[in-house]
Amino acid sequence: MPYELLANAVLTLHTALVLFVVAGLVIIVAGNLLGWRWVNALWFRLLHIGTIGIVVAESWLGIECPLTTLERWLRVQAHATSYQGSFIEHWLQAVLFWSAPAWVFTVAYTVFALAVAAAWWFFPPRVGLRAPRAAVDAEC
Repeated sequence: MPYELLANAVLTLHTALVLFVVAGLVIIVAGNLLGWRWVNALWFRLLHIGTIGIVVAESWLGIECPLTTLERWLRVQAHATSYQGSFIEHWLQAVLFWSAPAWVFTVAYTVFALAVAAAWWFFPPRVGLRAPRAAVDAEC
């Protein structure tokens, strides 16, 4: 089984989730300022706040992210304990994992989650952002 390939896929997924959380907040705020209604879709907002909520809960409970655990296990199975892989793998690893005491990450995640909650408060999500079908048909 190509464990190293799977480990790289997990690393890529992990990075995509981090980008979703960080860019999601920027998109929510900017989108509201620019009048983009879709950024307040309930499914998008619930997915966003839920994702950062899981990260904060793991941090406060001292639980390592399951994606990190899975990636490390896959690398051990591949007998690749270091990140000497491709250019993309190297930079994804460098962007995602920093060296700092655990409390620094707990504070950072918590502050970021508070910013997401503030965005939820100032720009509340909305249900049913699409126009009703009858209204769309009437415009045609």
